[in-house]
Amino acid sequence: MRLTLTAALLLAATATSALAAPVHSYGSLTISAKGDRIATVESGSDGKTSITIRSVKGGKVLRSFNPCASACGLSGLTFSSDDTLAWLARDRAGGTVTLAIDTRGKPRTIATVKGIAQIPRFSPDGKRIALLVTIGAAKEAGAAQAGVRQVGEIGEKSDEQRLAVFAVGGAAVAADAVKPVSSADRYIYEYDWTPDGAGFVVTSALGNGDNNWWVATLDAVDATTGAVRNIARPKTQINAPRVSADGRNVAYIGGLMSDFGSIGGDIWSVPLAGGEPANMTARADYTVTSLDTTSGGLRGTTLRGADATLLTNAALGWSRPASFSAGDGKAAWSADGKTVAMVVQDYTHAPAIFAGSATAPVQITHDNDAIPATMTARSITWKNDGFNVQGWLLAPLNADPKTKAAMVTIVHGGPSAANVPSFGGGGAQALLDRGYYVFLPNPRGSYGQGEAFTAANKRDFGGGDLRDILTGIDAVEKVAPVDDARLGLTGGSYGGFMAMWANTQTNRFKAIVAGAGLSNWVSYYGTNGIDQWMLPFFGKTLYEDRKAYEDVSAVNFIKNAKTPTFIYVGERDIEVPPTQSVEYWHGLKDMGVPTSLVIYPEEGHGIRNPVNAADVRARTLAWFDKYLGEKK
Repeated sequence: MRLTLTAALLLAATATSALAAPVHSYGSLTISAKGDRIATVESGSDGKTSITIRSVKGGKVLRSFNPCASACGLSGLTFSSDDTLAWLARDRAGGTVTLAIDTRGKPRTIATVKGIAQIPRFSPDGKRIALLVTIGAAKEAGAAQAGVRQVGEIGEKSDEQRLAVFAVGGAAVAADAVKPVSSADRYIYEYDWTPDGAGFVVTSALGNGDNNWWVATLDAVDATTGAVRNIARPKTQINAPRVSADGRNVAYIGGLMSDFGSIGGDIWSVPLAGGEPANMTARADYTVTSLDTTSGGLRGTTLRGADATLLTNAALGWSRPASFSAGDGKAAWSADGKTVAMVVQDYTHAPAIFAGSATAPVQITHDNDAIPATMTARSITWKNDGFNVQGWLLAPLNADPKTKAAMVTIVHGGPSAANVPSFGGGGAQALLDRGYYVFLPNPRGSYGQGEAFTAANKRDFGGGDLRDILTGIDAVEKVAPVDDARLGLTGGSYGGFMAMWANTQTNRFKAIVAGAGLSNWVSYYGTNGIDQWMLPFFGKTLYEDRKAYEDVSAVNFIKNAKTPTFIYVGERDIEVPPTQSVEYWHGLKDMGVPTSLVIYPEEGHGIRNPVNAADVRARTLAWFDKYLGEKK
């Protein structure tokens, strides 16, 4: 399931209505091949969106424009080898996406897609652009989105994301004339051009794209005929396929990943001709989170404990306790790999673009410098069961160190993910404004301590990871004035499972909020839309090893539950169907435990409608206030 706790879901639970000042945003960041210019999609305090092109040196704005005549969503910025800029403009009302390029300061349409399109990339010679398209999409791409109604013959038809190729110099291709080059039965998740421009390396799977990413293979696709040749069938989940500059090898990130888009693992390499993949970073104490190839070799980013770090070939470089982001990965690199650019932010510093030498990038934008911090943050480390564990403690800005306060622990989804710094606390601000401390642990199963740590909760959901969280709370209480009698717990998706499960394993928490949680792995296996994700973690299907699924089902231990629990979920959640929340709510009702359940109409695995999000936020705060409020 989209067990990475989506930002929308967490924000819905705990977001603040507003930060101290409007934040200038930088999205879809890309860098030119020469490494001298950066392009971003930006939104300022006036709410207007534009494409902005800057100089890497000093960050001077060279040009800013909005190519849309009316409201549209801009994304997919990318430069060609000769510095032509391309982008995507989505018209949600019309159901189309336009692929356009900038020609001497004037936008020119390359193609219009009826449905969904993403990740445009120029061919090495700059004469063609490839694009992932879902023509006539019935839903938004990804299992985290609201699913289609389950009526009619089930499982016989699903959206397929395919590769399409367009000539840069040709006439604009109309929506009804778009003809993908890859076959209709193969879902393409990611791709990279081969250096000769003759084809692509892709991660792909046959059948339902939402469900089969966990068994995706590494394949080559001919750019003209669409013919497919398998390169490798990795034993891990795979992301970010990248072809070496000489065209001989393919590198990718491989590891135990619970969700497409939540990238983490080791760097693997395999000959483009095919063969057995080799692990290039085995036993590393960090998680590789993005990857690129340049003429100077591999480039990427890692998470190592609290620090995001730049990676040059296999060597760790510039780092800081922050989060990095760019349009296609977490950092954008020049063609020679000597220049880097990314958006950097942490809990107390709003986003800014850093760029320059890969060994020492510097801040080049200052739109958000005057925005004050709204909290304090510190990294907490502790040991448990022989593991090094890390998390983040957020405190109200004016917290009295002599006065004990309640604390809410937020468990991230995944489990293969991590809490990383973000300005505003990833949605924790509303809790901080109420006077709560907020703890964001990264227990085993998380990224940041190497692949062995990520894989340590295989067949042990709710075991070692829960112990890590509880000992992490102990570590927090040694350094902060947290009232152990007023502890709350919340999370969504996998975090929702942990919230439900913890209620049956410990009475330490006095209030719980569970979003899109999973209460019964047995019934879940047969009703969710992405059952393939469980096999890497459980090792066998439910039908081969039923007891393994029963042993971690909260409903089987519901008699132990004592903590008041608010539950919420989306009506059309295909990753964790709402029946999981209904089962848990029903069990708590039968046990006489105070509980409330809200199912939000038309929502998927995350509460995105602003009205619904505000309702979740209000109910969450009211629930914690009721049960964690200071006793008079």
